Amino acid sequence: MPSPFMMGLLNQPVLFYTKNRLEIIGIRCFPWTVFDLLGLPADKGGVRIFEHPIAQLQSVLNKLVLSGRIDEALAQVKQYFLDARSGIAIDSMLFKAGVAMREANGTMPVSQVAAAAHATVRTLERNFKQSSGHTVKDVSALMRFEQVRNQLWLYPNSNLSGLAHELGYTDQSHLSREFKRYSGTTPAAFARKAKNGKAAISSDFVAFVQS
Repeated sequence: MPSPFMMGLLNQPVLFYTKNRLEIIGIRCFPWTVFDLLGLPADKGGVRIFEHPIAQLQSVLNKLVLSGRIDEALAQVKQYFLDARSGIAIDSMLFKAGVAMREANGTMPVSQVAAAAHATVRTLERNFKQSSGHTVKDVSALMRFEQVRNQLWLYPNSNLSGLAHELGYTDQSHLSREFKRYSGTTPAAFARKAKNGKAAISSDFVAFVQS
């Protein structure tokens, strides 16, 4: 893959196949912040290859990673994004909305998210979609879906009824419908696939779990 590359919101784990060695430094951004942070137009998904000043870090990071100085490499990336953040105006409305959505794990109705952001639903939706390419409802639903997906990938024997209750779904059927909507498969089928796929996955497997 070229450096840098960006993947949009995902409905299933991404597997990377390589010969010998693969080193990736991943930065996970919330959809309502990433495009403003990078100075890019909002997009809904897929893999994007783009020219960006962050590519200037590639040679420095490569040397640090190859020499085993991972902490220094991560510090370089962190400082880059802190510097980038200081150069843009923070949208307090979107920030407040994001905090509310994260704390509720995607279970908060749009009207309550708007109230937490001290905005009308219409204003929040317009600004949120302009910034992220998605609606508040879509991102909230994806937050919950991500948690179910990652839980089933890591722990395929998880109880679906318990997950539905824990994550605020009406019931197991509601969870199953939403899961199939975003992934194209049922939670049970996904869990079976996760079980079968574990043998082919290295011990370096990483999953980002929403918290």
